[in-house]
Parts: sequence; structure tokens; C-alpha cells
Amino acid sequence: MRPGFKSNQRRESREEGQMIYGLRPVMEALEAGKEIEKIYLGRTARGELMQELKTMLKEREIVWQEVPNERLDKFTRNNHQEVVCFISPVHYFSLSQLVPSIFEKGETPLLLILDRVTDVRNFGAIARTAECAGIHAIVIPNKGAAQVTADAIRTSAGALSRIPVCREVALRNTIKYLQESGIKVVAATEKGRDYHFQADFTGPLAIVMGSEEDGVSDDIIRTCDEILRIPLLGSVSSLNVSVACGVMIYEAVRQRMQ
Repeated sequence: MRPGFKSNQRRESREEGQMIYGLRPVMEALEAGKEIEKIYLGRTARGELMQELKTMLKEREIVWQEVPNERLDKFTRNNHQEVVCFISPVHYFSLSQLVPSIFEKGETPLLLILDRVTDVRNFGAIARTAECAGIHAIVIPNKGAAQVTADAIRTSAGALSRIPVCREVALRNTIKYLQESGIKVVAATEKGRDYHFQADFTGPLAIVMGSEEDGVSDDIIRTCDEILRIPLLGSVSSLNVSVACGVMIYEAVRQRMQ
């Protein structure tokens, strides 16, 4: 047996509980407003119905992945018609509706933006910290990042079922929207000049944390209002992203409780 085979087998069996396949069932799920976590289309898929499905996905800004039919056959031996879809275990919130509601309740927004955090365990741990700290919402990109899966929910100790998650097409545009709404956006990166505790976190705030590999992308950094760094006094050059999130989030909590 190949190394890692059992792990892959367990992952696929967990996904199958949320899996639908076939052109009509997937199109009906889209029309019913189901939250799509992942969708795979066959590379050779053709036909009028397939084109109609792709049009529906584009209209809803849902990204799909084209794969060989052999990959689809691993998900199910039934007639999948070159489309396999996984439904999200949670409902994603609209940031443009959520932000006004926070202000209307008389609360000071505190949001967390994750730029390409890909590890499910990190994502779950971050969500657990965010929920404990009273973060209003976690914002993630709709591709290139860990999504809300059953594994992520378990790692978060259920926090991902309680805290709103907003899945956005373009984080740059999201940040601009937040800034226009009166929310300061700060990025945590070793490129920052000021320390995180030197910044004012008491007002409306969104904290951007970057990927495990290369941190916050330069494109996002240029969009943020402030670039901050966490003191690192040892020889290791960076913190785990979930730990760094905890440091940034609880600095905001500390300042707001004073």
C-alpha cells in the first residue's frame, strides 16, 4: 500500500457526505442557493448543458477546477457526467451586508482577513482564537486558501460554525470597501517598521494575516493603511500564522478593554 493512501481515502470518504454529481443535480443546487465549496469539471466536458452550468458558475463568481475524468472517477463510480461538486458545511456571509449591521448595533468592527492561509489546521486554530476574542467575521479569498471543511470545523472546536465567514473574490477590492466604510486595515508583516502594540486598535479595524509561505502579498500590503510587525527576539525568523494571529487579535482586545 502506498504511503499516505489511508489518509487520502479518509479525506475522500469525509467529503462524500457533502458530494453531489451530475449536471442537473449540480445546477439545481446552484439554483437553490447552496454554498459551493469545490467544484470539479472534466477537461473534455462539452455540450449545451455543460456550457449552461459554466455560465451559472460565472454569474455566481464560483471558481471551478478542470481535471481528468480519472480524478472524477475516484470520487464516485456512478455516472457523474463530468461534474462533481462539494457543498460547504457552513453558510458564507456577505461582507457588504455584515459591516453595516455591525455599525447599526453600535459595535466597533473587528475583522480578520486571511491572505492565502492554506493549512486547514492553521485555519481552524485561527478561527478558534478569533471566536474566543469576539472577532465579528473572518474574510477569506474564494480561491488559493483553506476553505471551511469538516476538518477545519473540527480543528476550530466548532468555532467556524459560530463565527461569520465571508468568502471574497478579490481581497484588494474588499480592503478598499472596508476603508471606504471607515475601517482601518492593518497588515502584520516583518516588513513593518512599527510594532503592533504601537498602533491604535481601538477604532474600527481589520487585521490582515498572510500565508504560511510568504506572508501578506505585496499587492495587499500596498493597499493597507498600516504595516506592523511583531517583535521577534530569537533566531527563528517568523511565527506560525495561527500564533501571530493570536498576538495581533489579543492586542486589539487588550486595547479595547482598557
